[in-house]
Amino acid sequence: MIDVTTLTDGGQRAEDIAARLVAFVDGAQETLDLALYSVRLAGPVGDHVAGALRAAHERGVAVRLLYNVDEMRRVPIPPPPQTRPELLEALPIQTRGIGGIPDLMHHKYIVRDGADVWSGSTNWSLDSWQREENVLVTVDSAAVAAEFGVNFTELWGEAESRRSVVVERSGRGDPDPKVVGDAEVRVWFSPGHGPALSHRIAKAIGEARTRVRVASPVITSGPIIGTLAEVIADERVDVAGVVDATQVRQVFGQWRENPRSTWKIPLLERILAGDVFTGKRSTPWSPDSVHDFMHAKVTIADDTVFVGSFNLSHSGERNAENVLEIADPGVAAELAAFIDGVRARYEPLDAGATP
Repeated sequence: MIDVTTLTDGGQRAEDIAARLVAFVDGAQETLDLALYSVRLAGPVGDHVAGALRAAHERGVAVRLLYNVDEMRRVPIPPPPQTRPELLEALPIQTRGIGGIPDLMHHKYIVRDGADVWSGSTNWSLDSWQREENVLVTVDSAAVAAEFGVNFTELWGEAESRRSVVVERSGRGDPDPKVVGDAEVRVWFSPGHGPALSHRIAKAIGEARTRVRVASPVITSGPIIGTLAEVIADERVDVAGVVDATQVRQVFGQWRENPRSTWKIPLLERILAGDVFTGKRSTPWSPDSVHDFMHAKVTIADDTVFVGSFNLSHSGERNAENVLEIADPGVAAELAAFIDGVRARYEPLDAGATP
């Protein structure tokens, strides 16, 4: 079974997402493996989640948690909420920090009992759960869980051995198709399959016959930008999407300072012109600001969905990321409606997408 939960800015309470997460954790009988990019849950919500992890440990569940450790070699867009490792390590569970070498450990998933997966775009913070657009996906499938288990073991083993390269060695499992109910599911991981994933998404967009829908904070992957620009120019497919306008402006600024990226500027400007895409003017990041980004990461081509932690970005190809490719008309229709709803809340970008 595949279950999808969508989040919008102000559309739900953090307490409700915490209750959903706690129910998932409470169902564990033997193992819980968590790979989390960002964890910062304060107050009663954090206490509720931490209590569920402690309770799992106390009833004999083997709980392991991987988290990203900022190396500060580069500043991602946007910079993440700050995880406090000392709070995670105070829990009575096994924890290991991943140093983001050479790039981010950007996962947000849980594998429960080798049978169920919790994944999607959502970090563990109050703002992520109540002020951002996000998607949560749970999959009840031992075959899918096994793929995530392999990825977790790659990262956990690297952290245990204290090798200098941890992220770069992960994501090597082949994305073979799995049957989950009436759906066909492939699990993609980067960096092992990062470039292949970008080309896979671009190919699906290019071959779409009815609709393309995109929700991504930024779009910087060359294959995807090129294909989107061509499909929009052809006007043969219904294309629509939403991005984070604030982050897109930052991308344009970075590209103008980097001669190797300037070729992308006219293509992305063409994609964002007119009313095909809209953009959320989120609050510029600072440690103490509200983090209200358009954070959902979903691409739909006809009845195939790509959903997970992966921005449509070149940097995402190098990060440790995961994507569920789901071929299912029902899931595609649900998430297309979500993207259309989010898109309708924000303004077109042509008047202010670039600096």
